[in-house]
Amino acid sequence: MSANKENLTGVINIAQTLLMRVKDKSLITPSLIQEKIKLAFSMDPSLAEGVEVHEVVEELIRRFSRWIGTDSTISDKKSEPWITAERKQDWKYWQRYATWLEQEISAPAVEKLDKTTDEILDLLADPKRDGGFDRRGLVVGHVQSGKTSNYTALVAKAADAGYKLIIVLAGMHNNLRSQTQIRLEEGFLGYETSSSGDPANPIGVGVGEIDSDMQLSPACFTTRLDNGDFNTRVANHLANRPEERPWLFVVKKNKTVLNRLLKWIKNHVADATDENQRKYVSKLPLMIIDDEADHASVDTGEQVHYSDGTLDEDYQPKAINAGIRKILNSFSKSAYVGYTATPFANIFIHRKNKTVEEGEDLFPSAFIKNLAAPSNYIGPARVFGLHGEEERTGGMPVIRSINYKDEAEELKWMPLKHKKDHHPLCNGEDRIPKSLENAVNSFFLTCAVRYLRGQEQKHSSMLVHVTRFNLVQEAVYNQVEKYVAHIKQRITWKIDNEKVIAALKDLWLTDYVPTYKEFEDIASRDKYLELSKTLPTWDEVLNILPRVLSDISVRMINGSAKDALDYTTHSQTGLKVIAIGGDKLSRGLTLEGLCVSYFIRTSKMYDTLMQMGRWFGYRPGYVDVCRLYITQDLIGWFAAITDAAEELREEFDLMVESGGSPLDYGLKVKSHSVLMVTSPLKMRTAETLYLSFSGSLLQTIAFFKEKDKQLLNLAATNHLITSMGHPTQKGIKLSRPGGKIEELRNSYLWEGVEPKKIVDFLTEYESHPTSTRVNSQMIANFVKKLAAADQLNDWNVVLMGEGSGAAYTFESGLKIESMKTRKHKSVEGRYSIGVLTDPSDEAVDLDEAAWSAALEATKKAWKLDPARSNLVPPKIPGGIQIRKIKGFGYEGHAPINKGLLILYPLDSSKDAIKDSMFEDVGYKEPVMGFAISFPSTEASEDGVKVEYQVNQLFWEEFGEAD
Repeated sequence: MSANKENLTGVINIAQTLLMRVKDKSLITPSLIQEKIKLAFSMDPSLAEGVEVHEVVEELIRRFSRWIGTDSTISDKKSEPWITAERKQDWKYWQRYATWLEQEISAPAVEKLDKTTDEILDLLADPKRDGGFDRRGLVVGHVQSGKTSNYTALVAKAADAGYKLIIVLAGMHNNLRSQTQIRLEEGFLGYETSSSGDPANPIGVGVGEIDSDMQLSPACFTTRLDNGDFNTRVANHLANRPEERPWLFVVKKNKTVLNRLLKWIKNHVADATDENQRKYVSKLPLMIIDDEADHASVDTGEQVHYSDGTLDEDYQPKAINAGIRKILNSFSKSAYVGYTATPFANIFIHRKNKTVEEGEDLFPSAFIKNLAAPSNYIGPARVFGLHGEEERTGGMPVIRSINYKDEAEELKWMPLKHKKDHHPLCNGEDRIPKSLENAVNSFFLTCAVRYLRGQEQKHSSMLVHVTRFNLVQEAVYNQVEKYVAHIKQRITWKIDNEKVIAALKDLWLTDYVPTYKEFEDIASRDKYLELSKTLPTWDEVLNILPRVLSDISVRMINGSAKDALDYTTHSQTGLKVIAIGGDKLSRGLTLEGLCVSYFIRTSKMYDTLMQMGRWFGYRPGYVDVCRLYITQDLIGWFAAITDAAEELREEFDLMVESGGSPLDYGLKVKSHSVLMVTSPLKMRTAETLYLSFSGSLLQTIAFFKEKDKQLLNLAATNHLITSMGHPTQKGIKLSRPGGKIEELRNSYLWEGVEPKKIVDFLTEYESHPTSTRVNSQMIANFVKKLAAADQLNDWNVVLMGEGSGAAYTFESGLKIESMKTRKHKSVEGRYSIGVLTDPSDEAVDLDEAAWSAALEATKKAWKLDPARSNLVPPKIPGGIQIRKIKGFGYEGHAPINKGLLILYPLDSSKDAIKDSMFEDVGYKEPVMGFAISFPSTEASEDGVKVEYQVNQLFWEEFGEAD
């Protein structure tokens, strides 16, 4: 560490310690921070050398303005609390990790990590208790939000508490396993591993800088090298016993490795035999931490269950799942904790998948914990925004759309379906397309800004993901390398550089300058956004570009360990890299300081979406210069999956409120209609799902552009309106608290409509095939089944006006004075909108008392969570709470138990939709959309469900999950 950097770190740590003594953190102002810095300098004057006071002030302001939300947990209520202050008093592994972390992150963040990992460990079992135990849990974090530091803290505490063998399952590729090994060397081991497994560099690695006592060093059976995974020769070489110091294994999810480890445990660690003569470990407690637990760990075989739910005794689980379970089953004291940001597959694991050899399956029966992200986390909700009336609102201006249709050079350069020997050409030339040139130029400018903001020693990365074939990836690498060399030459030698400088300046003035102004506006509303206070001038950027360009390299990432190691070897100077990645860029591999990403959809949607997830994370002081170059269809799909994940988080919050268990949540999610979006991400074969729409709001957002289809759906609407007769209310009056009356003068309400009329409408209506969740025929079948089960026999129907569009009169004579308008999104082949319903529409049939009860429940469930864009307490009831009130009632009131169908006539004119698609086919009538809201019901195995066969084309669209 350089003297300047060491002094900077030293003064920050001392000032932070002094500030932590201030009980009321709201009193921590810039002037108080400066006072503490002066005090730190007075305690050690040598710290002032080479330190800029404003840098210390900015860093401490950032640390003390960050906020971390409250985690939420559901558990089986079977664990006995065992972690106490007294028990933690001598925990040396955690203490040195916490001390080391405080050099990198704020003290409040370390306090939060301490609390969270205490709660996780407490939900497992005391390793020192008498008798055996088997506890399995799941920790759900946001994508790229710091899961590694969480499980590193858990590893340290597990070792302190008395777990003797700790196995970390770290992905399927060498680079990710190596990256995880390095992180655990820094955070837990305190030394760098050598090929022999002995401490090669016992002092000065991570926590080893804090306490280098070799008596404290755990034994590690794996190394950071490419071939450093578990092998028997190294294992047999290590002398110490786990009773003396804990054993750590960082291994890949690989059949051969897991079987080798199992065999070694049976032969060298097992100390007992069960009634079936099976060897097992009776005294040493085991903890397995499974990173990316939804990937490869879940059994995906064709499971056959008997009528009582038990599994066919001859069934053989898939190899990796079996390997993990056999290791767990070889210990009488075991704990398993999975970590993931996408828990769909883990929650679907059947609770009765027990087999003789493998034991219980990996369903998180003990607990599921949802981690809250810190306030400076940039997640999907912040990037893509949330549903608004016309389109998504609240997103960040970092997305740049790539034209990937018709005659675009990007489509010719890299066709959607290309072969492994494809050579990418732009109009016959061996070069990258203009959009990728812009993206690379953006990376140059972003690095320059970061240098000028004092972030020169930080890592900066760009990811280019356009193909899954190694040979094609190599061709792209060569083209990008050639382009970067060309720009370097022109800028460095100032020869023939006018065009290059003009292009960079134009990008700066037309993109970076206006984008910064947009971010200033966002920061005025979002106090948790960490925005740098200034943007450099063009002249400052131009002057530093030669130095920036000399530091940038282009790399191809192909899954080997060296890809992960480079960040470590450049820790003092910062690595500036353009990474050309394909499918071998394994899940979970962190691209440090990822600033610019360029995605053209590959043939497998699944792969691309998972890679896109790397973009999220922490961007302190440089979020305004980050860029995401992406095609329109990927923007749409990622937004849909973001919404789906958020919906499941809301269901989870509701389950926490009601005191549910992981099993209850599993039952709920297994039949949730959100799976129509998410299930192809996890399915290996096209299969039938059994879904319930109870507690769901479904709305049409994709429509046919063909005239005959529109006329068919308009006819279905006319038939329904005519069959229902005179409306109960023309102009709907809504009683709200404080004697307030809201009136929808331009809308109609029918009450007490029989289910058959709803079924007839849905059967006649034809939903667009890309509306994955809104399949009108399937919804009709669900309504019919509910009525047959005597569960939902009463419906309210609303014909919604309240828009700014043209008037329209239906066949029955009912007139809408002003239809709603929805702008067309630029999606090919259909009329596509962002959202159909307004947030308040679902409460259209609630009286004042029910509305107030739903609002109260919404406020109670709400938590400040910047990562989910939850910044302001709710002022109207949330949809989930409305459906819950309708299904379960509220204090002193019985369930309302009525379905709600809302019909939306949308103005189809060119002015209304900002497109001439309907004018071109001679259609002038309204586009008919609908939203349907079902009251909540208890989740159960035998509740009303409908079959959903995943569309084969849809399956091919996503591709099989790896």
